[in-house]
Amino acid sequence: MRKVLYILSRLTDTDVEWLAAVGQRRQVSAGTVLIEEGAESTALIFVLDGEVSVSTAAVGHVTQLGVGEILGEISFVDKSPTSATVTATVTSQILAVDRALMMARLAEDPGFAARFYQAVAMFLAVRLRATTRRLGGAAPEPYDDLNLEMLDTVHVAGAHFDRLIKRLLGV
Repeated sequence: MRKVLYILSRLTDTDVEWLAAVGQRRQVSAGTVLIEEGAESTALIFVLDGEVSVSTAAVGHVTQLGVGEILGEISFVDKSPTSATVTATVTSQILAVDRALMMARLAEDPGFAARFYQAVAMFLAVRLRATTRRLGGAAPEPYDDLNLEMLDTVHVAGAHFDRLIKRLLGV
């Protein structure tokens, strides 16, 4: 769930409402492939409920992700094919924001673009530091993927995610 905290902590209420309005809420069955490794990214995906598995052809199973994760964000930073396959492991609820709509919004709203890309950059920087520590033989630190700056705005992200869930799932 930490990725959604990075993204939603930087976005405004209006940004989050836009994502909810243009995104397509879908229920997907276990076994549904949401992202295919090596394919062109078609959407930014929020996991609203359920669980997904991330795998690559070279490594196999990489990790399990659940509620609050965002998938496909790296493809909005570069235009490379997707780096992993993501498959629903249980019946899951997702919000898929079409790539073309997202790219148009990023191009026409510089404030939104700055907030979105800053959030993605922060998350990727924290992930890179944690990976570097692990590859260097250091034990992961508790809450390795959180930083103090993000903790200052975690309440904002939590409120945004709660509103998103309530609006889309009626919870």
